[in-house]
Amino acid sequence: MKRNLVVLNVILPLSISLSIAVSVAGQTTSFHLASLEWLSGCWESRDDAKQLVLSEQWMKPEGGMMIGMGRTIKSGKAVDWEFMRIEERGTDIFYLAKPKENAGESPFKLIRSSAAEAVFENPEHDFPQRVIYRLAKSGNLEARIEGTTSDGKAKGIDFPMDRKKCQ
Repeated sequence: MKRNLVVLNVILPLSISLSIAVSVAGQTTSFHLASLEWLSGCWESRDDAKQLVLSEQWMKPEGGMMIGMGRTIKSGKAVDWEFMRIEERGTDIFYLAKPKENAGESPFKLIRSSAAEAVFENPEHDFPQRVIYRLAKSGNLEARIEGTTSDGKAKGIDFPMDRKKCQ
């Protein structure tokens, strides 16, 4: 009888707790595209000394996607551009980048999201492996790309941007 009580009082609760812990650990976090609406609008970084203007524009989330574009102007001439999308794919959200120099798109999966941050990652991609957007308390956008370069060095590039009126 004592042995049965040990099983019921100790082993059963332990196995239930372990089962719950495994269940919770195995769950995937669900992200919602609408929670990225703070990214929509027009953003700009200007360095007059370098005659450099970086701009990015994002449409609001609708129809399962956000469409974005970026442009770099140096000394009054467009020197770089990029087309971007953030889209739902089943239960996941992906950031897709198509820079000027690439023939195809590069997908980055949303791995972390909050009311003011989105982190997208593709560990198989050459630099960068992560694309990060943060909305600062000031209302400015802190965009960042980071990862490991082909020579194995960690690298990060920050793109601080101010919200601008879309034109």
